[in-house]
Amino acid sequence: MEPVVLIVDDEEGIRESLSGILEDEGYRVVSAGTGEDALRMIQEQTPDLVILDVWLPKMDGIQALQEIKSLKRDIPVIMISGHGNIEVAVKATRMGAYDFLEKPLSLERVLLSSRRALERSALERENRELRENLTRKWKFIGESPSMKDLRGQIEMAAQSNSRVLITGESGSGKELVARLLHGMGSRADKPFVEVNCAAMPHELIESELFGHERGSFTGAFEKKKGKFELADKGTLFLDEIGDMSLQTQAKVLRVIETQEFQRVGGSANIKVDVRIISATNKDLEEEVKKGNFREDLFFRLNVIPISVPPLRERREDIPLLVEYFVQSIAEDYGQPLKKITPEAMKSLEEHSWPGNIRELRNLIERLVIMTPSTVITAKDFALTGRHEGSDYFTCRTLKEARESFEKDFIAKKLEENNWNVSKTAEILDIERSNLHRKIKTYNIQAGGEAQKRSRN
Repeated sequence: MEPVVLIVDDEEGIRESLSGILEDEGYRVVSAGTGEDALRMIQEQTPDLVILDVWLPKMDGIQALQEIKSLKRDIPVIMISGHGNIEVAVKATRMGAYDFLEKPLSLERVLLSSRRALERSALERENRELRENLTRKWKFIGESPSMKDLRGQIEMAAQSNSRVLITGESGSGKELVARLLHGMGSRADKPFVEVNCAAMPHELIESELFGHERGSFTGAFEKKKGKFELADKGTLFLDEIGDMSLQTQAKVLRVIETQEFQRVGGSANIKVDVRIISATNKDLEEEVKKGNFREDLFFRLNVIPISVPPLRERREDIPLLVEYFVQSIAEDYGQPLKKITPEAMKSLEEHSWPGNIRELRNLIERLVIMTPSTVITAKDFALTGRHEGSDYFTCRTLKEARESFEKDFIAKKLEENNWNVSKTAEILDIERSNLHRKIKTYNIQAGGEAQKRSRN
């Protein structure tokens, strides 16, 4: 659809000449002779651009500009005047005018300014929509006590530039917390740069973090900026920090201490201002004891610790999450909005969710796309028990998938044997003490009477 340009000038000759040249360029043009008429037209049909004369009868152009910006702030306005002076031009610019052109008008200048104003307006609209989509994607969902407490911690921590260490199980929402900390803080309009330390090969992670100079290693055909440099003035999110090698940990520690680094193969010091937020599903204190993680780096990162609860510890939030996922996924895929029956919702609430929110979202996405009916019932998915139906493909590593399967398998065997630990250990062909240790490690719990019978 062609852009609509509103020309506001009390001289009919100016309106006609501008209309002709703009229509030849493919714009649709409407015009008004007074500021009052222009405001009425803007309320009825929002134009994409306004070309506004400063000297108008009754309401002058400066007053009209003020009214336009109060009505439709995002419409670009180009001011024109036959009696232009610096004072008026500065005032119009401060009030939000995109450009100020003097009469007699250069038609080439009018076209160039109009094209640039429309391009910038389109870019701003695109960026605004992108921010809105990101806000919707990273929305904080949950009214349970633990989530209310988490929200309060995020709000307080976001107001500082202190380093934050986010801990929690895989899929529990650590990245969401990191993005909220960035989005609610003073660096919100600056870059948010993410690095997954677990997914990055050890031989490449230093190049990824610090960048490299051309020819510094085989395959380095050109100079490349690293994540620290790209995140300057913004936030660097180091996800799965517990998987970073000791060698890289030492270099990250030095950057934290000095806010300076050198590219791989380079000699010049590069200074940055970066807020570091890190996350892990590991017990870093235990990793320090094992010698897998530097104690000094742990203390540097753990200035503000934030723990994200697993989904099984806030089951009351599951209906809210399901409703949100159903609606957002239906919108994304152009699917009709579907309803979840009470029985299906109960089944979702009773499931253990070893994959946490990631597993729940994946299931809802599958149901929204693959369920032919507009009503989703418990028969549409296979969550027949609290420990069945796990989606192991939501796990990031083989170790996570193996542990998730082992947890579900043990829980299923315990339930089959009425939580008789000795009998279950015999069937599984493992020592009773070993089974007890796994039950404790995986926090496997039975309900009601079955749990009482397990104490044998």
